[in-house]
Amino acid sequence: LLRLDTGSAVALVGHPIHVMMVHFPIAFVIATLGVDVFYWFSGDPFWVRVGLWSAGFAFLTALAASVVGTAELLLVRGIRLLEASWSHAVAAMTLVAIAGANWGLRLAYPESTLPHGLVLSAMASIMTGFAGWHGGNLVFDHGVGVLVSPKK
Repeated sequence: LLRLDTGSAVALVGHPIHVMMVHFPIAFVIATLGVDVFYWFSGDPFWVRVGLWSAGFAFLTALAASVVGTAELLLVRGIRLLEASWSHAVAAMTLVAIAGANWGLRLAYPESTLPHGLVLSAMASIMTGFAGWHGGNLVFDHGVGVLVSPKK
């Protein structure tokens, strides 16, 4: 059985940077949805400000993780040959676009948090699930970014 090289090309002391970075946009995307729900229930404008910051960090950290992920996709041939890599990339880029739209909407029109910001937050959370599913498939089923030590 031929095993493709799916090691990480962008790593820090052998640890894939993309895998370390994706936790931040995931957390901020989900937090933004939670903040929007709090605003919906309370009406307190404090949550609009928190949502602006959370959406901004969701977008910026997703953008940073996507740059590293794209580098991995382009630099490692074994990753490029996997269908799941392309599914993950499309889902992740869609997530970045939705997160950017969510932040941009809040910057330009803070009063539109309900319902538009809430809808974008829900869409971003769903897309996080799709991107995460395919990313997990790459790691757990294909061993992408997993350092395999030789047996002693």
